[in-house]
Amino acid sequence: MKKLVSWLAVLMWMGLIFYFSHQPGEQSSELSGSVVDLVLSIVPFIDADTDWVHYLIRKAAHFFIYFVLGILVMNALRVSGVELKRSAWVTIVVCLLYAISDEVHQLYIPGRSGEVSDVVLDTVGAGFGVLLYVVIWRKIATKGHTR
Repeated sequence: MKKLVSWLAVLMWMGLIFYFSHQPGEQSSELSGSVVDLVLSIVPFIDADTDWVHYLIRKAAHFFIYFVLGILVMNALRVSGVELKRSAWVTIVVCLLYAISDEVHQLYIPGRSGEVSDVVLDTVGAGFGVLLYVVIWRKIATKGHTR
């Protein structure tokens, strides 16, 4: 059951990424514009060009969404019995391929474009997710051995 839930979480997260990528450019800009407005209202001392904040938020979203995907894929592989190092490499490859497919998908959406830099950022985000997972897993494994 744990394995099924883990893989369903991966598929649902990939579906969310697909949903965001399938939004036309105008709708996607409105969504990130709303996030910019929220950030500026919460952190009013940011005296930055709104376009710059908008850019940073969009890039942070790329990093974050693939950071989570990296953690979810790692977890699903580990729950499925795949060894830690192999899970890490497979996760990076899966996330890289999904990021490429995501950017290619955006080429066919009005007002959107596919960017190689976004694939790199997505993969880096997934890599940090893998790194966090490995660090936490090793701490838990070490803690279990010291008892």
